[in-house]
Amino acid sequence: MPELPEVETVRRGLEPAMVGARFSKVLQRRPDLRFPFPERFAERLEGQEVRSLSRRAKYLLADLSSGEVLVMHLGMSGRFLVTQGGAKQMPGEFHHEHGGLGAHDHVVFELSNGASVTYNDARRFGFMDLVPRSEIETCKHFAGMGIEPLGNELSAETIATLFAGKRTPLKAALLDQRLIAGLGNIYVCEALFRTGLHPAAPAGSLVNKKGQPTEKARQLAEVIRDVLTEAVKAGGSTLRDHAQVDGTLGYFQHTFRVYDREGMACVTPECTDTVQRLVQSGRSTFYCPHCQKQTRG
Repeated sequence: MPELPEVETVRRGLEPAMVGARFSKVLQRRPDLRFPFPERFAERLEGQEVRSLSRRAKYLLADLSSGEVLVMHLGMSGRFLVTQGGAKQMPGEFHHEHGGLGAHDHVVFELSNGASVTYNDARRFGFMDLVPRSEIETCKHFAGMGIEPLGNELSAETIATLFAGKRTPLKAALLDQRLIAGLGNIYVCEALFRTGLHPAAPAGSLVNKKGQPTEKARQLAEVIRDVLTEAVKAGGSTLRDHAQVDGTLGYFQHTFRVYDREGMACVTPECTDTVQRLVQSGRSTFYCPHCQKQTRG
C-alpha cells in the first residue's frame, strides 16, 4: 500500500492539473471500488471547481466550490494518470503488469483546462467519497485520527503525551493511526533504525518518570520528519504496485537502510551484524539487533 510519502508525491503531481480547474465531465465506469461510490457521484462533481488539493494521512482531499470535499484513497494499487496535450507518460512494464489501460480505468476526470485525470486500480481497494467540508474532521474517514507526522504537531513532548505509560511495542504504537496518522511500515522501520530504538521496546520507554520525553524521543520526532521528507523529495518508495502520477519511479527505495534487507550486512560503519526480521502484528519488521538494542530510551 502506498505510504504517506507516495501519497504526497501523487498530490504534488495532481495539483498543477486539478487546482483551479473545473470538472467538465466525469466518467464513472463502475458502481463501486472498495465501497460503492456516493449517490450521483459524477453529477455532484461536474461543474465544480477544485479550490485546493491537500493530504490527510494517506488520503487525498480536493476542496470543491460546492462546499464538498472529494476524498480519495489509493488502496493497494490505485494511481492517477494525468493526460494533457495528447501525451500520456507511463512506462510499458506498468501497463502490462496491470492488464493495460482501459480495463482498470474506473474513473476519468475531464477538466476545464484540457487535462484528463484517470484513476486506475487493478485490485479496486481504493475508494472515493464526497463529504461536506464542515463535517470532514468528524466523518467516518477522519474521526479519531491522530496527528500528522509532518509539520509542527509532532514533537518530543507530543510523543511523551501519546506514549506515556504504554507497554505497547514501540513500532505498534507508531503505526497506530489514532496516535500518529499516516506512518506506515516502511518508514517506521527506517526511523527506528536511524534512532537506534528496538521495535519491540515499550512505547512508554520514551517517557521518563516525570512524564517528560527522553532524548531518544526528541531524536525520534526529528528523524521521522527527516525520513518522510527525504522520501517525498525522492518520489516515495515506489514499491511493486505504486508509481508517481507520470509513471516514473521514485528512488528512495534505493536508500533503505534496513527495510527488506533481511540477512544483509548492517550499513552502520564498524557494525558487523546483519539485518534481522521479526513479525509484529502480522507485519515484517526489519532491524539491526546490534544497533537497536532493546534498552530504555
